Amino acid sequence: MNKYIRSTLGLLSLGLGVTGATASAANPPNIVLFLIDDMGWRDLGAYGSDYYQTPAIDRLAKEGVKFTDAYAACAVCTPSRAALLTGKYPARLLMTNWTPDGRWSPRSPLREGRFLRDLPLEQITLAEALREAGYVTGHFGKWHLGGPPFSMPEHHGFDVNVGGHPYGAPGDYFYPYQVDWPIPSTGRRARDQILTDGEPGEYLTERLTDEAVAFIQQNQDKPFFLYFPHYAVHTPLQARPEVVARYEAIPAAQRQGDPTYAAMVESVDDSVARVMAALEEAGVAENTLVIFTSDNGGHWRVTQHAPLRGHKGTYWEGGIRVPLILTMPGLMDRGRVITEPVMATDLYPTILAAAGLPLRPNQHEDGLNLLPLLRGETALNRQGLFWHFPHYNNHPETRPSSAYRRGDWKLIESFDPSGFELYNLVEDLGETTNRWSTETTRGRAMLEELEQWRRAVGAEPMRPNPDFDPAFQGRASTRRKAN
Repeated sequence: MNKYIRSTLGLLSLGLGVTGATASAANPPNIVLFLIDDMGWRDLGAYGSDYYQTPAIDRLAKEGVKFTDAYAACAVCTPSRAALLTGKYPARLLMTNWTPDGRWSPRSPLREGRFLRDLPLEQITLAEALREAGYVTGHFGKWHLGGPPFSMPEHHGFDVNVGGHPYGAPGDYFYPYQVDWPIPSTGRRARDQILTDGEPGEYLTERLTDEAVAFIQQNQDKPFFLYFPHYAVHTPLQARPEVVARYEAIPAAQRQGDPTYAAMVESVDDSVARVMAALEEAGVAENTLVIFTSDNGGHWRVTQHAPLRGHKGTYWEGGIRVPLILTMPGLMDRGRVITEPVMATDLYPTILAAAGLPLRPNQHEDGLNLLPLLRGETALNRQGLFWHFPHYNNHPETRPSSAYRRGDWKLIESFDPSGFELYNLVEDLGETTNRWSTETTRGRAMLEELEQWRRAVGAEPMRPNPDFDPAFQGRASTRRKAN
């Protein structure tokens, strides 16, 4: 395994000359990154929920830094995951839709933008960057960034892959974890398993945690990157019956979401608790950066997003604003709350900086190092945050659109139906009052900046569809989706 030699001069040039948790060549920090699937912004006690029980995750927020205005790079999962691992906007990557399916009706009003179904090997992922520096890298859970023969976790920098699969959800959270997924452009389906071994009654979230804990135990004497993208809390809704029963006992008027979904959230919290305990038992907790976040907003059927508007698949706040917590003893102040907008693309350079490694600005082009922000030293120097989704979707209220947040203001340009929305998120977090007609100068200036960004990253346009059938009312594919 190639060791990357980090010189003292290199560390000083990065501005990492602090004591305690500062990375060094002799003792680089471990990295644990939890990425939860479809967890809404308010689905944690630390973010205001009194229904979902998440004491372990809430403890991370108390001991580290909580971001109130953190965003996924997309409102559906594949693009969001690609952006996190590469530090690039989905539009720049040409990975703007979920995989592996994504065929839509040719009778829709607009033709969709082209997109890739596999993460290109040319991208140097976060895992590859850390492995080059001597880290052992492990992937446990959902991949959904392509498939064999060239685009599995082991092709993108991971030494260990447990559960990574082309498909975006398990057919069953209980062994044998059967999945039945579409083969693009063939009309056929394939049957497979997330994991090929196990025992009856075994629960996927718990099994993946067993594997992650074993990874920590086996690698406690060397730096490791534990990437833990849970399949939970994505559908199908399945959990331990005894846990579901506790939430079913809560009166319906007091529930924030489905009792089975609540039990799945609790299983994720149990997983976090077990991983944190394993770090303590291995004696490496003090030298481990732990990050917790979600890939997009929650599913509209299973959890309530108020005060946010929208849900997974939409570009209102409920679809893209997500929890983000970072903690590492000595690296940041305990219990800090940061309101500055940040995005998943920022995690790549932040992790490199925390590890004492040179940044890779030509790779993580759209991410910024958050360490100065975590330490309260300075605000980020960034124009704003951008999104681009030139596709239809099966989620209610979803529209193909672009979005742009600059400061307190957010612009959404819808392509079908054509229109603009402008909101002040500080005054109107629920995006109830469209200010486009009353803030014309501001709105048009932001639109010009959005258009400049789309040109700069090579964003795929949507064009009129010459085969559009006005009599056809449905805009989304009739195929079953798993995004």
